[in-house]
Amino acid sequence: MNAVFPPTRLRVTTERYQKMVATGVLTKYDRVELIDGEILELAPIGSKHSAITAHLHERFVLAVTSSATVIGGGSVNLGAYSMPQPDLMLLKRRADFYGERLPEVADILLLVEVSDSSLAFDQSTKLALYARSGVPEYWVIDVNGRRIVTYRGPSEAGYASKLEFTGEESVSPQAFPNLKLPVKEILE
Repeated sequence: MNAVFPPTRLRVTTERYQKMVATGVLTKYDRVELIDGEILELAPIGSKHSAITAHLHERFVLAVTSSATVIGGGSVNLGAYSMPQPDLMLLKRRADFYGERLPEVADILLLVEVSDSSLAFDQSTKLALYARSGVPEYWVIDVNGRRIVTYRGPSEAGYASKLEFTGEESVSPQAFPNLKLPVKEILE
Protein backbone atom coordinates (compact mmCIF):
# COMPACT_ATOMS: atom_id res chain seq x y z
CA MET A 1 0.00 0.00 0.00
CA ASN A 2 1.36 3.40 -0.99
CA ALA A 3 0.98 6.31 1.38
CA VAL A 4 -0.47 9.51 -0.05
CA PHE A 5 1.64 12.54 0.67
CA PRO A 6 0.41 15.72 -0.97
CA PRO A 7 3.08 18.37 -1.48
CA THR A 8 3.07 21.26 0.96
CA ARG A 9 4.85 24.59 0.97
CA LEU A 10 8.09 24.79 2.89
CA ARG A 11 7.98 27.78 5.24
CA VAL A 12 11.39 29.38 5.42
CA THR A 13 12.41 30.48 8.90
CA THR A 14 14.31 33.67 9.59
CA GLU A 15 17.24 31.51 10.73
CA ARG A 16 17.31 29.63 7.42
CA TYR A 17 16.85 32.89 5.49
CA GLN A 18 19.84 34.47 7.28
CA LYS A 19 21.93 31.37 6.47
CA MET A 20 20.96 31.75 2.81
CA VAL A 21 22.28 35.31 2.92
CA ALA A 22 25.43 34.37 4.87
CA THR A 23 26.37 31.58 2.45
CA GLY A 24 25.67 33.61 -0.69
CA VAL A 25 22.54 31.76 -1.81
CA LEU A 26 20.88 35.16 -1.59
CA THR A 27 23.05 38.19 -2.32
CA LYS A 28 22.71 41.95 -2.06
CA TYR A 29 21.56 41.88 -5.69
CA ASP A 30 18.53 39.75 -4.84
CA ARG A 31 15.75 42.21 -3.99
CA VAL A 32 13.79 39.89 -1.73
CA GLU A 33 12.24 39.80 1.72
CA LEU A 34 10.84 37.07 3.95
CA ILE A 35 7.13 37.47 4.73
CA ASP A 36 5.28 34.79 6.71
CA GLY A 37 7.78 32.12 5.66
CA GLU A 38 7.79 32.95 1.93
CA ILE A 39 10.62 34.66 0.06
CA LEU A 40 9.05 37.41 -2.01
CA GLU A 41 10.68 39.42 -4.76
CA LEU A 42 10.47 43.18 -4.27
CA ALA A 43 9.35 45.58 -6.98
CA PRO A 44 12.08 47.60 -8.71
CA ILE A 45 12.74 51.01 -7.20
CA GLY A 46 11.93 53.97 -9.43
CA SER A 47 13.32 57.48 -9.27
CA LYS A 48 10.30 59.00 -7.47
CA HIS A 49 10.41 56.23 -4.85
CA SER A 50 14.15 56.82 -4.34
CA ALA A 51 13.75 60.58 -4.08
CA ILE A 52 10.96 60.40 -1.49
CA THR A 53 12.86 57.83 0.56
CA ALA A 54 16.09 59.89 0.43
CA HIS A 55 14.27 63.10 1.34
CA LEU A 56 12.50 61.54 4.31
CA HIS A 57 15.71 59.81 5.40
CA GLU A 58 17.56 63.13 5.39
CA ARG A 59 14.80 64.90 7.34
CA PHE A 60 14.80 62.18 10.00
CA VAL A 61 18.60 62.11 10.30
CA LEU A 62 18.81 65.88 10.71
CA ALA A 63 16.01 65.95 13.28
CA VAL A 64 16.60 62.89 15.47
CA THR A 65 20.23 61.90 14.99
CA SER A 66 21.14 62.12 18.68
CA SER A 67 17.94 60.39 19.85
CA ALA A 68 17.28 57.64 17.31
CA THR A 69 18.88 55.65 14.52
CA VAL A 70 17.57 56.01 10.97
CA ILE A 71 18.09 53.08 8.60
CA GLY A 72 16.99 52.95 4.98
CA GLY A 73 16.45 49.69 3.16
CA GLY A 74 17.56 47.29 5.88
CA SER A 75 15.92 44.18 7.25
CA VAL A 76 13.96 43.90 10.49
CA ASN A 77 13.46 40.60 12.31
CA LEU A 78 9.79 40.09 13.13
CA GLY A 79 9.95 36.61 14.60
CA ALA A 80 10.41 33.09 13.31
CA TYR A 81 9.06 33.60 9.76
CA SER A 82 9.29 37.26 8.74
CA MET A 83 12.16 39.53 7.86
CA PRO A 84 10.73 42.39 5.79
CA GLN A 85 12.73 45.27 4.36
CA PRO A 86 10.81 48.49 4.96
CA ASP A 87 12.01 51.49 3.00
CA LEU A 88 12.85 53.38 6.17
CA MET A 89 13.16 52.52 9.84
CA LEU A 90 13.28 54.89 12.79
CA LEU A 91 14.81 52.87 15.63
CA LYS A 92 15.84 53.27 19.24
CA ARG A 93 19.42 54.47 19.40
CA ARG A 94 22.06 51.78 19.94
CA ALA A 95 25.82 52.27 20.18
CA ASP A 96 26.51 49.52 17.63
CA PHE A 97 24.02 50.95 15.07
CA TYR A 98 22.50 47.46 14.83
CA GLY A 99 25.76 45.88 13.68
CA GLU A 100 25.54 43.09 16.28
CA ARG A 101 21.99 42.02 15.44
CA LEU A 102 19.11 43.11 13.24
CA PRO A 103 16.45 45.36 14.71
CA GLU A 104 13.49 43.64 16.33
CA VAL A 105 10.04 44.88 17.34
CA ALA A 106 11.28 46.23 20.68
CA ASP A 107 13.73 48.48 18.79
CA ILE A 108 11.20 49.99 16.37
CA LEU A 109 9.81 53.49 16.70
CA LEU A 110 8.44 53.74 13.14
CA LEU A 111 8.49 51.73 9.90
CA VAL A 112 7.84 53.46 6.56
CA GLU A 113 6.92 51.99 3.18
CA VAL A 114 7.05 54.22 0.12
CA SER A 115 4.36 52.83 -2.18
CA ASP A 116 4.37 53.67 -5.84
CA SER A 117 3.75 50.17 -7.22
CA SER A 118 3.15 48.16 -4.02
CA LEU A 119 0.27 50.03 -2.34
CA ALA A 120 -2.15 47.09 -2.17
CA PHE A 121 0.52 44.80 -0.67
CA ASP A 122 1.73 47.45 1.78
CA GLN A 123 -1.82 48.16 2.99
CA SER A 124 -2.82 44.52 3.31
CA THR A 125 -0.11 41.89 3.85
CA LYS A 126 2.50 44.20 5.37
CA LEU A 127 -0.07 46.14 7.38
CA ALA A 128 -1.38 42.93 8.95
CA LEU A 129 2.16 41.61 9.58
CA TYR A 130 3.31 44.83 11.26
CA ALA A 131 0.18 45.08 13.43
CA ARG A 132 0.34 41.41 14.44
CA SER A 133 4.04 41.78 15.28
CA GLY A 134 3.44 44.83 17.48
CA VAL A 135 5.16 47.50 15.36
CA PRO A 136 4.07 50.67 17.22
CA GLU A 137 3.74 52.93 14.18
CA TYR A 138 3.64 52.29 10.45
CA TRP A 139 3.44 54.82 7.62
CA VAL A 140 2.47 54.15 4.03
CA ILE A 141 3.50 56.92 1.67
CA ASP A 142 1.05 56.63 -1.22
CA VAL A 143 3.03 58.25 -4.03
CA ASN A 144 0.26 58.13 -6.64
CA GLY A 145 -2.48 59.14 -4.19
CA ARG A 146 -0.29 61.96 -2.84
CA ARG A 147 -0.99 61.11 0.79
CA ILE A 148 0.63 59.65 3.87
CA VAL A 149 -1.36 57.10 5.84
CA THR A 150 -0.31 56.49 9.44
CA TYR A 151 -1.21 53.47 11.55
CA ARG A 152 -0.83 53.32 15.35
CA GLY A 153 -1.97 51.08 18.19
CA PRO A 154 -1.05 47.60 16.93
CA SER A 155 -2.87 44.41 17.90
CA GLU A 156 -3.53 40.95 16.49
CA ALA A 157 -6.67 42.35 14.86
CA GLY A 158 -4.91 45.31 13.18
CA TYR A 159 -4.15 48.91 14.05
CA ALA A 160 -6.50 50.90 16.28
CA SER A 161 -5.77 54.21 14.56
CA LYS A 162 -5.54 55.09 10.87
CA LEU A 163 -5.03 58.72 9.81
CA GLU A 164 -4.49 60.18 6.34
CA PHE A 165 -2.50 63.34 5.66
CA THR A 166 -2.55 65.26 2.38
CA GLY A 167 -1.74 68.60 0.80
CA GLU A 168 -0.77 71.34 3.23
CA GLU A 169 -0.99 69.11 6.32
CA SER A 170 2.02 67.95 8.33
CA VAL A 171 2.66 64.54 9.84
CA SER A 172 4.70 63.72 12.95
CA PRO A 173 6.11 60.45 14.24
CA GLN A 174 4.54 59.35 17.50
CA ALA A 175 8.00 59.14 19.10
CA PHE A 176 8.85 62.71 18.01
CA PRO A 177 5.61 64.73 18.09
CA ASN A 178 7.45 68.05 17.69
CA LEU A 179 8.92 66.96 14.35
CA LYS A 180 6.50 68.33 11.74
CA LEU A 181 6.94 66.95 8.22
CA PRO A 182 4.92 68.76 5.51
CA VAL A 183 3.21 66.19 3.29
CA LYS A 184 3.46 68.35 0.17
CA GLU A 185 7.23 68.75 0.67
CA ILE A 186 7.80 65.02 1.19
CA LEU A 187 5.82 64.09 -1.92
CA GLU A 188 7.44 66.64 -4.27
